[in-house]
Amino acid sequence: MKRPIIPYNPKLKKRARELRNNSTKSESFLWNFIKGKQIHGFDFHRQRPVDQYIIDFFCQELYLGIELDGYSHLLESNSSKDLKREKRLKDLGILLIRFWDVDVFNDLENVLRVIEIRVLERSKIYDD
Repeated sequence: MKRPIIPYNPKLKKRARELRNNSTKSESFLWNFIKGKQIHGFDFHRQRPVDQYIIDFFCQELYLGIELDGYSHLLESNSSKDLKREKRLKDLGILLIRFWDVDVFNDLENVLRVIEIRVLERSKIYDD
């Protein structure tokens, strides 16, 4: 089952390009392992505008997003924004999985394992 394309705010396109060109170290590192359909043949895009947000990595086919969080996400103001954002994306049918930046470097095997599990779960949903 192919999912419809979610509209996005066109004003985010320029900001998404800036974020792609100035990726964090953890985003650049993880990208090496998920780009080019390396995860069970599914295509992820970096810094993809979706609705009113930009998702670090997004697979349109599975409605699966990946976010990498740094320490700024521990601040209460950012935490409440994250919850609001996550709720809106969930309402659109998107599953968002989050990892800490440090986990990408210190526990890459398990980060990739979680991504693979979610990809397989979502692919079964949309296969039917």
